[in-house]
Amino acid sequence: MTENLARNASKGGANGRPWLNSYPPRIEWDQPIPVVPLSELFDEAAVRFAARPCLDFLGRRYSYAEVGALVNRAAKGFAALGVKPGVKVGLCLPNTPTYVIAYFGILKAGGTVVNYNPLYVERELEHQIEDSGTEIMVTLDLKQIYPRIEAMLRRTRLKTVVVCRMASILPPVKSVLFRVLKRSELAAIPNDSRHMDFDALLANDGVFSPVKVDPHRDVAVLQYTGGTTGVPKGAMLTHANLVANTRQVLAWFPDIALGQERMMAVLPFFHVFAMTVVLNMGLAAGAEIVMLPRFEAVQVLKTIARRKPTLLPGVPTMYKALLSHPDVARHPMTSVKYCISGGAPLPMELKRQFEGVTGCVLVEGYGLSEASPVCACNPLTGENKEGSIGLPLPGVTFEIRALDDPARVLPPGEKGQVALSGPNVMAGYWGRPDETARTIVDGFLFTGDVGIMDEEGYVFLLDRLKDLIICGGYNVYPRMIEEAIYQHPDVIAACVIGVPDDYRGQSPKAFVQLKPGATMTAEQLKDFLRDKISRIEMPKFIEFRAELPKTAVGKLSKKELIAETQQKAEG
Repeated sequence: MTENLARNASKGGANGRPWLNSYPPRIEWDQPIPVVPLSELFDEAAVRFAARPCLDFLGRRYSYAEVGALVNRAAKGFAALGVKPGVKVGLCLPNTPTYVIAYFGILKAGGTVVNYNPLYVERELEHQIEDSGTEIMVTLDLKQIYPRIEAMLRRTRLKTVVVCRMASILPPVKSVLFRVLKRSELAAIPNDSRHMDFDALLANDGVFSPVKVDPHRDVAVLQYTGGTTGVPKGAMLTHANLVANTRQVLAWFPDIALGQERMMAVLPFFHVFAMTVVLNMGLAAGAEIVMLPRFEAVQVLKTIARRKPTLLPGVPTMYKALLSHPDVARHPMTSVKYCISGGAPLPMELKRQFEGVTGCVLVEGYGLSEASPVCACNPLTGENKEGSIGLPLPGVTFEIRALDDPARVLPPGEKGQVALSGPNVMAGYWGRPDETARTIVDGFLFTGDVGIMDEEGYVFLLDRLKDLIICGGYNVYPRMIEEAIYQHPDVIAACVIGVPDDYRGQSPKAFVQLKPGATMTAEQLKDFLRDKISRIEMPKFIEFRAELPKTAVGKLSKKELIAETQQKAEG
């Protein structure tokens, strides 16, 4: 046993942290985690890996030194616009160099980044702008995005829109073609005091000293999170939170070669999983970030074959789409060392199939926006337990609390609510002290997830408390049913929710998407499930659909299915 494993094991017994007995070699659970401004992580990388490639956007490549200079110019430009500690700047962008440059420029000027989904409708934009106090928005000159942002200048507190010209960030040949062939996709940008061109923002000498921030107190990112119900809330992620999570995730991959990896960036940076694991960790590791503005399976497969990324973070639906694509065999993924799945539960059958077909290692992690977000992951070496989210990351403590008494910590093997603590846990919800007090109690974040921890410290999630189906007095967990449905070879996606039942109170309803060309009846699927789930778990209703609704990051959206079902019941 290595020295750190021996030390970890002894601490596990002494402090009641069973995961330490199972901790991977060369990873210290109690390793020191720096407390510095988030922009400092990038500054260090820009110096250390100056000549190395940093960003690749559709063939246009930037070195770390080039991006570092652009970040400094952006910081000076944002400061001239009035960005300083406390000022909120929105990023409503797909994955582009503009996102990266603006993100670190805002942080260096002392401002707070507020992430916006470019697909938000006006109602969603308006709520988030007003709730967060966003004063400046950075976006693109595309008709798909800009008109909705422009409308916010008239209806909200938004003061200034900084507009990046799409053609200016493309490689030279693609830029010319875009201006000629895609002119109809460009929005007309007013020439007035409330608009500023991103190139004009950068038009300075870049001589800028980072504004001093308090890493523990100053909010680096306001990350909005909703869940299946309720109004979205802004999780206040401090500089210390995000630096800690970046270092925690990086420590979990001790074989990463600093300055030599390529990170595939198809998950959107505005989603907290991609922001931390792809962007922040990728840059801290000196990796080249190979960006795609959206997920298209064939484009991802071709990019993997051409650019040979070594790291491929994703969500389960993304891996399923790649696996199901007819060209997957023509585009081998031999360059990929690790695939990290997050954002949603990873079905075990998908993990087995993906690893079998591609030869890639696919590990499941777990996190939530309120924790920056990554809290646990399966080890890359050692035991990878099926159905488990793995072990707590360095510095993170997990506890299972009794459902009827949140103050009571349960022993291994007992089912309860997952609670966790660590340096990555948010400062609270923006403007919602009561909700913060209900969610963070005595330093522990109550996740709303139901799970168990085994004797070796591996955590297994059963389901979300809010997704729990009470069926005839019994607790039915949708994830258990979904896992069983995914075992059918013709199933691409499955989502289970609870629907009203006059007799049982609630019954499970399954929404299922099949492979193209496959056919199946509800009775045939029930026959397949009979030896895999109990009678109480058997879906009373099964609805087949050509496609299931997804969030912007590619997670299956129960929220839409629940709202649709409720609307039908009321109508």
